[in-house]
Amino acid sequence: MKYRILVTGNNVSVIDSFFNQMENVFEALTTSIRYADIIRHVNCYEPDAFVYCLHNEQRDYIRHMAGIKYKLAQENIPFILIGSKEECDEFGRIALNASDLILYRPLSAEAIQEGILTFFEGKKPRKGRGVQNDAAKGGDASEEAGAGEPEMASPAETPFAPGNFPPTGKSFQAESEGLHEGADSRRKHILVVDDNSMILRLVKEHLHDKYDVATALSGKIALKFLKKKKTDLILLDYEMPDENGIVILEKLRASNATKDIPVVFLTGVTESKKIREALAMKPQSYLLKPINRDRLLDTIEKLIG
Repeated sequence: MKYRILVTGNNVSVIDSFFNQMENVFEALTTSIRYADIIRHVNCYEPDAFVYCLHNEQRDYIRHMAGIKYKLAQENIPFILIGSKEECDEFGRIALNASDLILYRPLSAEAIQEGILTFFEGKKPRKGRGVQNDAAKGGDASEEAGAGEPEMASPAETPFAPGNFPPTGKSFQAESEGLHEGADSRRKHILVVDDNSMILRLVKEHLHDKYDVATALSGKIALKFLKKKKTDLILLDYEMPDENGIVILEKLRASNATKDIPVVFLTGVTESKKIREALAMKPQSYLLKPINRDRLLDTIEKLIG
């Protein structure tokens, strides 16, 4: 089992060590130091810990960390700080002691790994999914994440829970290209199209109790799926490489077999021009990322029941 780590900061060498020297223990994902970007990644990636690697950080970004800490505390995700003692002390003064664990540099990758693992020991695992558990129980790569609620670790002294996630829902791999479909065909069916696998997993978790869900990592895969199977609604990412949501929606509307399928755009775009472009395509609805579960379910309920 690997622990999920969301990493940010200006210390590139420390960040690289999570990928090059600690990859057997940590499944790392980087994010920018912008507040909105971090929040989106926390919502989509559901990390076991957030790690800030300090190096000549701007004060404005450090000030944002108090707000980030509030979000992490709500999700029971610890805040780990890595830097020199001087940098960490300054960070604590500006960000109001946001850290749950502080690791002072200089430290080897081995020492960083040991420090974080020691911090994780002894707590109940967070409820949800885990890579090794999915493989052991026959789950596919898009198994959903659960919303665990372990105790929050206190700063430095108390260890935190590892991310040992059991699989949820019934699903099987439908196509090797990245398309997965729910097993029960009696319920309404939804196709989710997004190039971000974390978004696919998050949306599938939101929907699997009520709907059958198929996921596609590209518009090409989605269109191939629709040639053989039917769906009641499509959740379509607006911005994707190769063919974006507008191109895919045009192809859907051009086919008699798919022209009447309700389409809901999912996007993190906030620019008014792009929003107008999306609405000009006349999708049935439009939802902003990060996805709000209640708003998502309410939108789908109004469209297909």
